[in-house]
Amino acid sequence: MSGDLRTEKECENCGYTVDVAYCSKCGQKNVETRQSFWHLITHFAEDFTHYDSAFWKTIKYLLLKPAKLTKEYLEGYRQRYVAPVKLYIFISFITFFIPSLYPEFEIHPNEFQNSEHHTEEVVIHKKVTLEEKINTKQNVGFETATINSTEFIVETPMTYSSIKEMDSIEKIKPDHLRLSKSDYILGKKILKLYEHNTPEQVGEKLKESIKHNFPKALFIYMPFFAFILWLFHGKKRWYFFDHGIFTLHYFSFLLLTSFIMITLSRFISPLGAVFEEIVVPIIIGLVTLWTVYYFFRSHRKMYHEKWIINFTKCLIMLIINFISVLYLTLIFIKIAFYSLH
Repeated sequence: MSGDLRTEKECENCGYTVDVAYCSKCGQKNVETRQSFWHLITHFAEDFTHYDSAFWKTIKYLLLKPAKLTKEYLEGYRQRYVAPVKLYIFISFITFFIPSLYPEFEIHPNEFQNSEHHTEEVVIHKKVTLEEKINTKQNVGFETATINSTEFIVETPMTYSSIKEMDSIEKIKPDHLRLSKSDYILGKKILKLYEHNTPEQVGEKLKESIKHNFPKALFIYMPFFAFILWLFHGKKRWYFFDHGIFTLHYFSFLLLTSFIMITLSRFISPLGAVFEEIVVPIIIGLVTLWTVYYFFRSHRKMYHEKWIINFTKCLIMLIINFISVLYLTLIFIKIAFYSLH
């Protein structure tokens, strides 16, 4: 920050004696608090160009130079780049917020969706009598019906019309036909939701709940990812802090590539069927391959292990993380569903 230095040597921020231009205790520059309008303009330009330079350099290395940011940060080169936490927060913001501002494009039918070859989904709502409800183990889910020798999926999102009906019928059912405890709780929740919402509204609410809470779940998962790294490396050579910085940079990379992929897909799809059916899947496939390769490459650059050891560790860690993410995703969706009202 430029500006005329004050003649007084007492820091206005913390009261510490300032021997040079900057306070050695809090780091604030000892300049006059009231400056000219021209100073405001030059100060803004100076800060913007400095941040712009550091930001674009950080983004370039994040995308194209696996582990370079992490190594530079741990070696002490920290003023050249955006700090890991700030970087993650900023990229997380643009990834989860900016796509919601994209315009909605009208998608026209194409040659891949010709009505002569396109099969419509057949959904049949089946009326179930009270006797059938008692004598068959029906619950929230699906059942099949045969019409003209063709088997169709019959959608029965609510076997019962109300919680009162479900409770009364469950009481008189044989024990082996009663809903399990988990099915009962699920059915009760669905019936309660359907009292004031349509199935479409429930689906939209669930989608919004997942979308709203996903960034929090991702942030919570990062320490677990760092913990897995910590388990696979020497505790004397590497601190948990080191793995944490690596994790912040890698997750920032994943979010940034996701943002790029979402953006490209959103604006390429309306161009036509060829782009939507061929180009977009190719982009998704290439980005996915790059993210996997990036992990192997950045891990080796970071921890300096032989390629066979690096490959084995990375493969095991990817499997562990895949299983963990799958399991936690199911829990996350379940929590999101039961939080609806």
